[in-house]
Amino acid sequence: MADLTHSPGDSGGKRFDKAWLALIVILVAVAVLDFAQLWPTILFALKALASTAPFIGFAVLAIGFLKATGAENMLAKAFVGREVRMIFLAAVLGGIAPFCSCEVIPFIAALLAAGAPLSAVMAFWLASPLMDPAMFAITSGTLGFDFALAKLLAAMGLGLFGGFMTMSMARTAVFANPLREQNHMGGCCGSASPFSAKPKWAFWGEAARRTAFREASVGNGLFLLKWLALAYVIEALMIHYVPAEWIAGVLGGDGFKPIFLGALVGAPAYLNGYAAVPLVDALLQQGMSHGAAMSFVLAGGVSCIPAAIAVWALVKPRVFVAYLGFAMIGALVAGLAWQGWVG
Repeated sequence: MADLTHSPGDSGGKRFDKAWLALIVILVAVAVLDFAQLWPTILFALKALASTAPFIGFAVLAIGFLKATGAENMLAKAFVGREVRMIFLAAVLGGIAPFCSCEVIPFIAALLAAGAPLSAVMAFWLASPLMDPAMFAITSGTLGFDFALAKLLAAMGLGLFGGFMTMSMARTAVFANPLREQNHMGGCCGSASPFSAKPKWAFWGEAARRTAFREASVGNGLFLLKWLALAYVIEALMIHYVPAEWIAGVLGGDGFKPIFLGALVGAPAYLNGYAAVPLVDALLQQGMSHGAAMSFVLAGGVSCIPAAIAVWALVKPRVFVAYLGFAMIGALVAGLAWQGWVG
């Protein structure tokens, strides 16, 4: 649920969307510098979009359903009760919740204001940027169901790790008085849901819920289309222009080094959770190790700009550094585990 510039429901105002602009600029550059490669690049992207279309459709409808029914509000129930229970539920729900990154800010701010422990919030923060229904569907369609399931489990495991580490270190200087002084917190998406806390599964009987379904479906559909179109174009260019031997030499092979480099490169290079999927597919085709691919998507997803801002906006720098540290350790462990599993 990580996005670079806008959330699925954010139109970007009157400004031209940066993802569409980047796509146009890249295609124009290809036309000017290597015109013979323009149509193969476009054809590659169109075929990739067509093959992913069923997964995109399922993801879009699933998110629209969750928005229209108000099922997102059930997440708040994870943050009541015993702390250990809260950590488990926050990690699990963080891995499946369809929040965009900007929605996390007001949601978490409200929970912290209500006294939810930082350990449970940390679990949600770490798992939340890594997986959601749309991400799972697209990852399954491109990288395979096994990789998508492994990433989902890794996201939840990372949330559990960060949550329990935070709980065990709650009395240390790192987590003492962790919150920034807050004024009114908002997000570009507004609140998580305009409806009451009790979901209404037969949402089509209310005009407001039908509108929410339509807006969420169209908004997320356009959001996924623009990022995947950009990603598939970049993937086509990477496969054509970047030597496979170079990728294999840096991120290929066995052992800890490619996994560490995958996490290290993933943090600054990560554009968008959805756009990263085709790029990782291209890197795997060119020799990237499976463990490095997993560490790349985990470290990059947690440290990407929207996910990081959601944490930075609410806690002091030392807690933010702990958040990044947990993410890096978890990405390395998950990368090693996945590398060992796939052999």
